[in-house]
Amino acid sequence: MQEADISILLIGILLKTTLQMATPLILTALGGMYSEKSGVVNIGLEGMMLMGAFAAVWATFLTGNPWIGLVAAALAGGLLASTHAIVSVKFKGNQIVSGTGIILFALGFTTLMLDAVWGVAGDTPEVTPLPKVQLPFLADIPIIGIVFSQLSPIIYLMFVLSILSWFVMYKTPFGLRLRAAGEDPSTLDTAGVNVEWVRFIGVVLSGCLAGLGGAYLSIGFTTRFRKGMTGGRGFVSLAALIFGNWAPLGVFLAGLLFGFLNGLPNIIQVLAQYNSDLAFLMNYIDLIAMIPFILVVIALAGIRKSRPPKGIGVPYEKEAAG
Repeated sequence: MQEADISILLIGILLKTTLQMATPLILTALGGMYSEKSGVVNIGLEGMMLMGAFAAVWATFLTGNPWIGLVAAALAGGLLASTHAIVSVKFKGNQIVSGTGIILFALGFTTLMLDAVWGVAGDTPEVTPLPKVQLPFLADIPIIGIVFSQLSPIIYLMFVLSILSWFVMYKTPFGLRLRAAGEDPSTLDTAGVNVEWVRFIGVVLSGCLAGLGGAYLSIGFTTRFRKGMTGGRGFVSLAALIFGNWAPLGVFLAGLLFGFLNGLPNIIQVLAQYNSDLAFLMNYIDLIAMIPFILVVIALAGIRKSRPPKGIGVPYEKEAAG
């Protein structure tokens, strides 16, 4: 293989790996955007992702149909998010405590169900994954043909949902109400809109999208569920949400950045195979794998430089008449 061909191959692999690693992060961060734009902190995204990953495999195992598994993942994430909404919105509970409880519940529930359904403590048996999508008209285009060959349909769904989220957030009455619920809920209430209802929908949507992100991990990228398989991606998604300034385009770009960093160990392994001069990087692979989580800390430390919704984390108390 000529050097030019190797360069094209490596660039294609780098971009494809970035896209694959970014997809669950972008979907989950978009979900977090709906919740936090409405004024509800959602650190429980990790648990909702995990529940979605498990539900996707469980439903696929029972039915043999991964598309049903995909729907089950969204429903499971939304159901878990509704619990967070009830505690945080309806009963004005502490949103951080509720989100933490969501994570602990999801980890415990999925661990218990691994034993109850399959009698295992680690990995489930393989299930039928979602079929890969091949776009023949792109196959012969350099680099592009490599990037978009044999991708999960969830990746294309991620692109659609990113565009749709921008449209919903800025071009629809619901998006206006959602943003108002997080910025100035009292004005929204005065306009006759039920703030609690808007926030409830925002939180449930966050769970549905996080569930889809989890489904990508279990039936889109792999073929099984593994205990704790989200591996902190929910927290990385929160960082992408902050980096992206709670905006659809920003979230998408930040997700790509974190996806690249998440996939960096895999990319380095491929580079080392083709270029022996880069083999020394394999000695630092564990350190490199820590970079996304280091950036999570940096993102949280620099939150003051971003602009979160003014009413985020503050339960709305309807003013008494008279």
